[in-house]
Amino acid sequence: MEPSVDKSNYCTDTDEMINWFEKSAENAVAVQRQTLRRILELNHGVEYLKKWLGDIRLQDENAMESLYATMVPLASHADFEPYIHRIADGEKAPLLTQDPMKTLSLSSGTTEGRQKFVPFTRHSSQTTLQIFKLAAAYRSRIYSIREGGKVLEFIYSSKQYKTKGGLIAGTATTHYYASEEFKIKQQHTKSFTCSPEEVISSGDYKQSTYCHLLLGLYYCDEIEFVTSTFAYSIVQAFRSFEELWKELCHDIREGTLSSRINITKVQKVVLDIIVPNPELASRIESICEEVEREDWFSIIPKLWPNVKYVYTIMTGSMQPYLNKLRHYGGNLPLVSADYGSTESWIGVNVEPSSPPEKVTFAIIPTFSYFEFIPLHRSKSQSYNNSHQDANLLANDDFIEDEPVPLSQVKIGQEYEIVLTTFTGLYRYRLGDVVEVAGFHKKTPKLNFICRRKLILTVNIDKNTEQDLQLVVGRGSRILISKSRAELVDFTSHANVSKKPGHYVIYWEIKGDVDENVLGECCTEMDASFVDHGYVVSRKTNSIGPLELCIVERGTFKKILEHFIGNGAALSQFKTPRCTSNQNLLRILNVCTIKRFYSTAYMGDRMFVT
Repeated sequence: MEPSVDKSNYCTDTDEMINWFEKSAENAVAVQRQTLRRILELNHGVEYLKKWLGDIRLQDENAMESLYATMVPLASHADFEPYIHRIADGEKAPLLTQDPMKTLSLSSGTTEGRQKFVPFTRHSSQTTLQIFKLAAAYRSRIYSIREGGKVLEFIYSSKQYKTKGGLIAGTATTHYYASEEFKIKQQHTKSFTCSPEEVISSGDYKQSTYCHLLLGLYYCDEIEFVTSTFAYSIVQAFRSFEELWKELCHDIREGTLSSRINITKVQKVVLDIIVPNPELASRIESICEEVEREDWFSIIPKLWPNVKYVYTIMTGSMQPYLNKLRHYGGNLPLVSADYGSTESWIGVNVEPSSPPEKVTFAIIPTFSYFEFIPLHRSKSQSYNNSHQDANLLANDDFIEDEPVPLSQVKIGQEYEIVLTTFTGLYRYRLGDVVEVAGFHKKTPKLNFICRRKLILTVNIDKNTEQDLQLVVGRGSRILISKSRAELVDFTSHANVSKKPGHYVIYWEIKGDVDENVLGECCTEMDASFVDHGYVVSRKTNSIGPLELCIVERGTFKKILEHFIGNGAALSQFKTPRCTSNQNLLRILNVCTIKRFYSTAYMGDRMFVT
């Protein structure tokens, strides 16, 4: 029998939902041991566990955690990949779970350039429903919304397909939007997406976005909040709105649908909803004409007067979009959505009024069994320019201690999360670096720091996504202060094809900028990397000057379309902050219109080509 979520999953009362979590949080240590015991009981005898445990049943909850950690090794996706591919090919033996798997999720593929299969079961949909209900309960305590109100959701399904063995494969968001739980969520949270299923699942993100905007405007007085999986999707939608608003107003005035919508099922469902409304169209036109002169500042509250907040994931690689989101949202609160991954949901935002930069997530101890690898940043290392040592350091971004269970985490310590899930992942290294910021009752509250993987390294330098974002932030502040331009998006690449290797940062900007300002931005970014290995290497010229490439407008939309064309969904898309993907580099380099080289560490010489 497949593992089910606690029956409180189906309660509709806000206080009851919160009381369930508060009780789980108060007893988090015991609940975690029960969660581990249940996972191991449900999946006793599967091939992967049998490899490490044999026929042993770990039943003593007091000793279970230490025995489990001793007998089952830490693992990465590569360790599970052979089993998952055998399942995808139709093997019926219990490899990872006793219950046969019928569905596989696809990761976004934006980090490593390829999508990976991840187990997905009914438990995955149920926990998604539960965390959405729980988060809505906490939000409702601060931001009250009308029952039966509508939500402007920029959500997108991608195509599902069948593997060789007949399993359904697709993104986790696609599985969820197609599930019964998605319908239940709307009933229980008493807020309903304004776009029908045909729009969400159109398979063409441009047509879906147009219809999301059209229906959102049509129901503008009923919209209670604006949301999407990631901040990127909301920013992308409103950048499109800047170009589409006149066409949208025409459709509302006439009760028609733009010729850009050519999917029959989408045409039919939208035209069945909208009727001509000249008064509304004129009102929207008047607002847009005014706000366009102010570069679309506060467009969301002006068009949707009853919206209470904007709700989306804003941490990690989404942080660079916060400024634009605040620009569109004006004084609206930005509420950070909850913490999860394709593999498992992890934590809920119990303090929705916290600014996105300070948000923490309280671990939900019933969802998975969590372990934490203590991480320590190396303050001093003996640097050596040998190729061997450079490779060693590239993988050794932190000093690690032995993993600890939830009961032993400490405030202020950084950790990598390790998951054991109901879906067949055992001691799985997630690769996320978090800091324990405090506790909610007895469950840790996590501050997301960054992905573990080093994204920029040439020699003995070690820079993470967080390091890159801080540096780009320094450069973009100069851009904003000395010009009327804005940074649309960015990525980077460690170019080691020539000696010395160097960092390349690609910027797409909106507006005109003097070349001297861009040169200053380039030098500022180069000088802002504080990693000791980078600074030493730059001073000795074993890493060359940072290169800033300005790409033409629309380049990052081409990157999005590249991923969409390879099966990714817009709901899951994250701009890769660093890439070695040759297809992406080809797009970036073809679209580069100017290059600047830093003058930091080498006098005041600057090259522009």
